[in-house]
Amino acid sequence: MGSLWIDTAGAEPTGPSDLLEPGAQVDAVVVGAGLTGLTTALLLARAGRSVTVLESRTVGAVATGNTTGKLSLLQGQVASEILSHHSSTMLQAYVEGNREGQSWLLRYLESHGVPVQQRDAFTYAATSDGIASIDDEFEACRIAGLDVERLDDVGLPFRTRAGIRLADQAQFDPMDVLRTLADDVRRHGGTIVERTRVTGVRSGSPATVETSGGELFASIVVLATGTPILDRGLAFAKLRPLRSYAQAFRVPAESQPIPRGMYLSIDEPSRSLRTAPLADGEALVVGGNGHPVGRERDTAAKVADLEAWTQRHFPGAVRTHAWSAQDYEPIHRVPYVGWLPRSGRTVAYATGYNKWGMTNAVAAALSLAAEVLEGQMPWAETLRDRATTVRDLASGAALSAEVGGELAQGWVSAELHPLPEDPPAEGEGVVGNRHLTPAAVSTVDGRVCTVSATCPHLGGIVTWNSAERSWDCPLHGSRFDAAGRLLEGPATSDLEVL
Repeated sequence: MGSLWIDTAGAEPTGPSDLLEPGAQVDAVVVGAGLTGLTTALLLARAGRSVTVLESRTVGAVATGNTTGKLSLLQGQVASEILSHHSSTMLQAYVEGNREGQSWLLRYLESHGVPVQQRDAFTYAATSDGIASIDDEFEACRIAGLDVERLDDVGLPFRTRAGIRLADQAQFDPMDVLRTLADDVRRHGGTIVERTRVTGVRSGSPATVETSGGELFASIVVLATGTPILDRGLAFAKLRPLRSYAQAFRVPAESQPIPRGMYLSIDEPSRSLRTAPLADGEALVVGGNGHPVGRERDTAAKVADLEAWTQRHFPGAVRTHAWSAQDYEPIHRVPYVGWLPRSGRTVAYATGYNKWGMTNAVAAALSLAAEVLEGQMPWAETLRDRATTVRDLASGAALSAEVGGELAQGWVSAELHPLPEDPPAEGEGVVGNRHLTPAAVSTVDGRVCTVSATCPHLGGIVTWNSAERSWDCPLHGSRFDAAGRLLEGPATSDLEVL
């Protein structure tokens, strides 16, 4: 599976990695080279701070390079969900932050000549059961000050029951954005070091950043990873990791016209649609079929279903790319951005964008930079100072129960089922008991790999992801390739090879 954006960006979209200088001391180390990390790094570098960005893989390889690239203030049913947990003041602060993030990024991209397509955004109900959700979201958007329009028909080539429209939103190729930000960070004296994993941070003056290539020292450390790689503050316990899928298609001219807006269904199974300009035409990008990480028995079926749905509604559509992305739903329904607890105001973090990372990433970067540079943003202060409501507590209790159930079920299943004598078929993986140890065995490209089935984060038993041929932890979303190498956290080490 490969993202349309990453594929067209090439092998080194931002140029060769800078070299790590073990023992170096800088004003700020930013962990993660996605949209949050690079925007934060640029804001700090512009202010004269020395900055090093550390990325365990490559720029954009995880969240940003696998997004759908929608820069929109109309966000499914996010507004009504926030309003069900918090006051209208909190909702308005969230929208104001997203609006400021959107405006900052659009100004930046225009000034740097990065292509952006202006599009209307639509949220629609595909079933009669979704009409009530559309009405709730419409009212919440009005309370938040968004100039939305209620529709009966959103103009898609299949039946819809109701919808909301917000004009003049935007879409882009996210790798174009990251390439421009990375160049700008370096132009302002920053460095971007790829394929270097951060394994820990020790608070102090300065803080010590432990990496796979040696230690660095920094006055401030910013965790701009999908979920924080440090457990202090227990942020991982307040997030539900979600996996969703996307595909790009060539659609013949004689088929249904490609929708010109950006669309998202409010009911399940989710469906997201947008166009993407190509050198020789235009692609249709379709997303959806999300589920909690590590808890779906047949992820390959999710991918196949998305392709079949597209070909049913756009006859003759030919798939060119397929990829997936990971998002984190916060129990408070608003992102967590600020200083990590018990870090002495030396470690900041941002997480919980709930599938809307393009606006929230820049809003988080603006908020983090303001904190570090001692600026003021009233909307950011409102979001940071939120109180935990009864509904939040209920969501947290339900999430903890889910995690506890997955932990127990995984261990019991692994103990009761010995590994089969024969290796699994090509593209398959199994978990079972091997000499009293939970083990995970897979066959990928003819190679049989046996690794520990125990996630090094908090001991969850991993499950096989047939769509991506990876081992995924159903507790907090850590993922590993077939050979056990870490793909994304909160784990910071590989699965043990057996």
